[in-house]
Amino acid sequence: MITIDEIREVAAKVLLTNIVVEKDYALGWLLWGINQHPVAKTDWVFKGGTCLKKCYFETYRFSEDLDFSYRGTEQPTVESLTAILSEVSERVLEASGMEFPKESIKFEIFQNPRGSLSIQGGIKYRGPVRPNVGLAQMQRIKIDLTLDEPLMLPPVERQVEHPYSDRPETGISALSYGYEEVFAEKVRALAQRLRPRDLYDVIHLHRRMDLGPDRATVKTTLEKKCQLRGIPVPTIAILETHENRAFLQSEWENQLKHQIPVLPNFQSFLTELPHVLDWIQGEEVEELEAIGVADQGEEEAQVVQERVATLVLPGAATSNMDRIRFAAANRLRVRLGYKGEYRFIEPYSLARSSDGNLLLRAVRSDNGETRSYRWDRIESVTVTENTFTPRYVVEITSSGYLPIHQIERKSNVSRSTYGRRTSSGPTYVYSCSACGKKFRRKTRSSKLNEHKDKNGYRCYGRYATYEGTEY
Repeated sequence: MITIDEIREVAAKVLLTNIVVEKDYALGWLLWGINQHPVAKTDWVFKGGTCLKKCYFETYRFSEDLDFSYRGTEQPTVESLTAILSEVSERVLEASGMEFPKESIKFEIFQNPRGSLSIQGGIKYRGPVRPNVGLAQMQRIKIDLTLDEPLMLPPVERQVEHPYSDRPETGISALSYGYEEVFAEKVRALAQRLRPRDLYDVIHLHRRMDLGPDRATVKTTLEKKCQLRGIPVPTIAILETHENRAFLQSEWENQLKHQIPVLPNFQSFLTELPHVLDWIQGEEVEELEAIGVADQGEEEAQVVQERVATLVLPGAATSNMDRIRFAAANRLRVRLGYKGEYRFIEPYSLARSSDGNLLLRAVRSDNGETRSYRWDRIESVTVTENTFTPRYVVEITSSGYLPIHQIERKSNVSRSTYGRRTSSGPTYVYSCSACGKKFRRKTRSSKLNEHKDKNGYRCYGRYATYEGTEY
């Protein structure tokens, strides 16, 4: 078991309490134990918000509970479930020193409003924050197993994030929902109960287009799940008239603030929801361009994708990267300390200059100008509560690989008359009839979605004028 000092170090880094971090640590070891059990590792399929945090998004909201879909062939009983968790607690104590007392295991099987059986239970733990606390004062991990939610897609084995020094050499893994099923299930949950955590999760799932979710699979899976629950596939009109609509907004802070270092405002997430539902239904969604990567002083710049698993950065720089990733994923402006001054920026992407320096590509919030900031000259990163609407593609993600654009000082990249690189096949150029902003498409379509005009202001123009074709 790790020390209280390590808990405090992580808590200071993620700007959350020791108790929240300790629970995250306990969740990791409990998942390890479940995956070691011969029955639970195949019959319990991990899902929900904690699955997103532990299996998909590292820089994400911390979660508190474990949710599973049960797919075993035998009907579970309180006795069988208690026996499984008892064996899990023994394995975890032996492997880590983390204590999950058997006498704290509780399970209840009851009939839910749908007329099916549901299982709720939990187990307490004694960890590094309060190693001598009595059973009554211990923190509890809630465990839910759903028996009437058949999997629509095959489950996948995912690595579990456990960023602590006692991580097993072989890592921790869990049988979990695949990305498309997590996506569809979260949208279904949002439509049915309209809770703040569901809205937060749905928006983040959509933002991770770099993970390549298959839209058609999300759509058909969502339709099947809604049919199973006897509810319509959600639309904005349905959600706006939902009985929990006022609750969604009023409980935004209460349900999320203790799980997130800086909580984005509710309206920024609600505004993005129509685009998510449009994407699922196959509606054309206006694609943003990538931010320019030419560094100040560069002439032509050729963009080459360089994919790296981790960035080896010394000391506090790692914390700065975590905060940049969190800010970008949550569309929050950053107060950047740079060369003795402060400026407010919107983070978008990373690049490497022709002389090897790592650059943060961003937009100045005060004047909308693009800027490159050398990473080794960044003195501080403070995530603010001020959200931004992206002007370009946000390529910095909450977890996984980060694309880095390699800048070359000279290139012979051909340019169109509009100053952009050409690609194979014709490109059709349209201009918004309301604001005049130009759009380039590989297919002919004059339909527009809400977008930013040339000055960064929101434009609601829906139709575009055909300007010509680029070859």
